[in-house]
Amino acid sequence: MVDETLFDYLHMSVVEYYFNENENDVDSSVLCLSQIGYRVGYSLSERLSRENPRYRDELDTIKYLCKELWICLFKKQVDNLRTNHQGVYVIHDGRFRLLQQTLLTMSKPIDATNRLHTLYIAYSTGLIRGILTNMGYPCRVTAEIADFGVKFQIDMTLTSG
Repeated sequence: MVDETLFDYLHMSVVEYYFNENENDVDSSVLCLSQIGYRVGYSLSERLSRENPRYRDELDTIKYLCKELWICLFKKQVDNLRTNHQGVYVIHDGRFRLLQQTLLTMSKPIDATNRLHTLYIAYSTGLIRGILTNMGYPCRVTAEIADFGVKFQIDMTLTSG
């Protein structure tokens, strides 16, 4: 419980720092936070994959991310996983922990156009991309705020992350 609170506070502080540092250039802040998340995800995947074998295909890897890793990272399973069976996956988390924490500290509603909320999910897109890249699946991860949660779209049809 304490480590979760410390991480939440650290995450909020880093986002606030980048928000204040680059108020006029949100894209630069999103890129920086995504890169931080990528490095953390890549390293975390190395550590966790020592204990678990590599999965035989893309879908098994995504299922592992949704069931095992999501619980480790966000303390719950994803609410919904969809795929087009052509390398594109959509993960929906209806109560995304890192975004929900902002609601407790700010009196602003969740809004897809709110720049600060966009920064709060940027770290997580990088985190997911880093994990999957280290597991042998370079991808592009985008996210949108929807239905009081976040939808992450993972595109594995790319040849480079």
